[in-house]
Amino acid sequence: MTNIEHSSFRIENVSPILYVKDMARSLLFYENILGFKNADWGDDNFTSVSRDNTGLYLCKGGQGFPGMWIWIGFDGDMVSLYKSLQLKGVTIKLPPTNFSWAYEMQIEDPDGHVLRFGTDPSETEPFVDQES
Repeated sequence: MTNIEHSSFRIENVSPILYVKDMARSLLFYENILGFKNADWGDDNFTSVSRDNTGLYLCKGGQGFPGMWIWIGFDGDMVSLYKSLQLKGVTIKLPPTNFSWAYEMQIEDPDGHVLRFGTDPSETEPFVDQES
């Protein structure tokens, strides 16, 4: 088996497809809580939500399983986002935490998918994975 040459194709993008039980509930979360925009072509069974040149597909009752993990590269004030999400009743699985690989926070969407918001590690806080 030979490897495909890197120049033989280009990856346009990578967009996860998340299983949802209730499209209306999921859209409320992604649009009203996280500020995503629903695609004009979406319907009650399949749609795309996007924000800042990236997006996710939502599929009712298919194409995936509850509990997927999604990394979301973050550029902003993680603590402010954390406080805002807390006030909105979002399930926080991990508050903002400084690891050697990233400063990250984990939240859960209505279908149990874990969204990992992360940015560069903080240079002013110790890394929790390197404490003794």
